[in-house]
Amino acid sequence: MLREFTCLVCPRGCVLEADPEKSGDGRVKGAACPKGLLYATQELDDPRRTFSTSVRVLAGESPLVPVRLTKPIPRAAIGEALALIHAITLTAPVQAGQVLLSDILGLGSEAIAVRSVEAGERTAESL
Repeated sequence: MLREFTCLVCPRGCVLEADPEKSGDGRVKGAACPKGLLYATQELDDPRRTFSTSVRVLAGESPLVPVRLTKPIPRAAIGEALALIHAITLTAPVQAGQVLLSDILGLGSEAIAVRSVEAGERTAESL
């Protein structure tokens, strides 16, 4: 059964057709460049994603800090990775780029803070 993808690697947005049951050169059609071939092959064999979320911050100007992964992880591991990240509670101050969780699930990706949260009381204006 053919699967159809829109390549996200470059602005062209090639429509790719891939056959998960084939191997080799005839497996992917429609790619205008080698990056499209790699993209479709990875989507078939080992789909990976990155995501962003937020983590609770105590004693900060903001109650949450946005968090992102530094590199994609297998799609099947997202739920477990989210559970680990959401179990974190930070105390302000938090610095942008601060590593909150290293080598998530042994996959080589880190959860990092996207912006800084200074220590301080939240006021009505900051809510």
